[in-house]
Amino acid sequence: MVLRVDKEKGYIDLSKRRVSPEDVAKCEERYNKSKLVHSIMRHVAETTGRDLEALYDNIAWPLYKLYGHAFDAFKTMVTDEGDAIFKKLEEEKGAAATALLSPEVREALLKNIKRRMTPQPLKIRADVEMTCFTYDGIEHIKSAIRAAEATSTEECPVKMKLVAPPLYVLTTQTLDKNKGVEVLTAACEACQKSIEASRGKLVVKEAARAVSERDDRLLNEKLEQLEAANAEVDGDDESDEEEDTGMGDIDVEAGPAFVEV
Repeated sequence: MVLRVDKEKGYIDLSKRRVSPEDVAKCEERYNKSKLVHSIMRHVAETTGRDLEALYDNIAWPLYKLYGHAFDAFKTMVTDEGDAIFKKLEEEKGAAATALLSPEVREALLKNIKRRMTPQPLKIRADVEMTCFTYDGIEHIKSAIRAAEATSTEECPVKMKLVAPPLYVLTTQTLDKNKGVEVLTAACEACQKSIEASRGKLVVKEAARAVSERDDRLLNEKLEQLEAANAEVDGDDESDEEEDTGMGDIDVEAGPAFVEV
């Protein structure tokens, strides 16, 4: 917020403390959008050898005027190859834009936009402990797992797998974080309902949440370690064979054998 302006000295006094949280969020969002747009434009200028200011004058600034922000225009170009937007730019800037928007520039611009702005699916995970000590407990646990996976949707497929008894993880991937958390929470509830109907128990250790690549990597490393620990150790077969080989074939019914000296 501008507090006062000193025209003689050329100073402007600003106060961030007096800016409302809503305005701060809006400014930060606009700044991050503009930062990404500039990064794309600068990379296009470097790879095509075009002047950055000329690219701004014929592409970015007209898009700010037409769409409110060039970021919003770039988002539409992720799916429609940008033909409609290139046409609007040529109409807005005329021959200058037509000359600048060569096939090389268009290709470089679309390539950078798709690489930087194509949304990446989020991985959602929940950790639970499940046990069932009744008769056919394993079958009841399998049924509970199928009940959890049955809550899958086309956008959010649910998978449930064993880490180490009694720990299980439920995972899904989606572009919509809230939807993914909602589906995985419903999967946990379906699994709990199924196992409790068979006198089993399910405890949610960590509720559905978005996980990072690091979290996913740590889980995979843990699974690999458990798999290696459960794998048969080299040499087990040989030791078994050694235990089987004793004193050879003995005719027990023949009685003791002595050698007279």
